[in-house]
Amino acid sequence: MTTHKMALYVNRIMAYDSALCVRVNRTSHNKLVRMWFRLISRLGDGIFWYTIMAGIMLTQGSAGLTPTIHMALAGLTGTLVYKWLKGKTLRPRPYEVHTDIWLTGRPLDRFSFPSGHTLHAVAFCTVALAYYPMLDWLLLPFTLMVGMSRVILGLHYPSDVLAGAAIGGLIAGLSFLI
Repeated sequence: MTTHKMALYVNRIMAYDSALCVRVNRTSHNKLVRMWFRLISRLGDGIFWYTIMAGIMLTQGSAGLTPTIHMALAGLTGTLVYKWLKGKTLRPRPYEVHTDIWLTGRPLDRFSFPSGHTLHAVAFCTVALAYYPMLDWLLLPFTLMVGMSRVILGLHYPSDVLAGAAIGGLIAGLSFLI
């Protein structure tokens, strides 16, 4: 593939990513949607996952120590990776680039790529479900809503969320090999 064709392909993907971001963000104009996904995003800051880890420790006692430490180490690794990537890519957030994106959430940092919330949600969910598959009814929908919240609130492009999910899944997967 020539450099020119590759550039055209990348530009098409970026245009689609932006258009989808605008379309999904429009749902935040509905007050109930906006309030719900703000709550999900806030819980995804860590509150939900720390509560899950505390619940594991409280209900499982010493048997919960390994899963909790595993989740914490996956989360720490995720933080290091996403902060490094954000510092390298420096992708501006959608609301900074597109005037038709309505910011309805609170950014935790300056840059967009990848979605740290989604990265952590997928990493935590994957590790937790490996130990406690019966929690899928709670963890899978919450993880999906965290990813959705980032685009709905105008904080990330869909590609940021997909990349965050892939990286979170990779971190979780690799953590089982170590």
